[in-house]
Amino acid sequence: VYICTPYLIIDNEMMTALCLAAKSGVDVRIMTPGIPDKKLVFILTQSYYRQLLEAGVKIYEYTPGFVHAKVFVSDDIRGCVGTINLDFRSLYLHFECGAYMYSNDVLHDVEQDFKETLKQCQEITKESCDKYPKGKMLVGKMLRLIAPLM
Repeated sequence: VYICTPYLIIDNEMMTALCLAAKSGVDVRIMTPGIPDKKLVFILTQSYYRQLLEAGVKIYEYTPGFVHAKVFVSDDIRGCVGTINLDFRSLYLHFECGAYMYSNDVLHDVEQDFKETLKQCQEITKESCDKYPKGKMLVGKMLRLIAPLM
């Protein structure tokens, strides 16, 4: 499962699904921006990293700048490319658009592009999460209370 999203603001169900997939041996990789366009959303996004990493999800930040792609590829046979962010507003409130692809050759191109873009990313580790200021992580946890509004 490869996910590229500018805003990783996930609910408990998505967190559980991603963690269970990784724990069962699925290669789950998430790419987020290394340079934010919205500081508070970036802090909120980073607040999810540790739990995902502990479950075995691999997380990467795109270092050259802000990546705004919304790409999802699963099992080489399913994928979605469009305007759908991984946040409450995109998934439940807004009328976002996405091209869903099933068993289509273009999925190999999308996956290859994801892998090529990973070369410009920094992998996030538990050790790098330890270097985040405690105050920043506290703010991130507090922002989860209003995450559906962000």
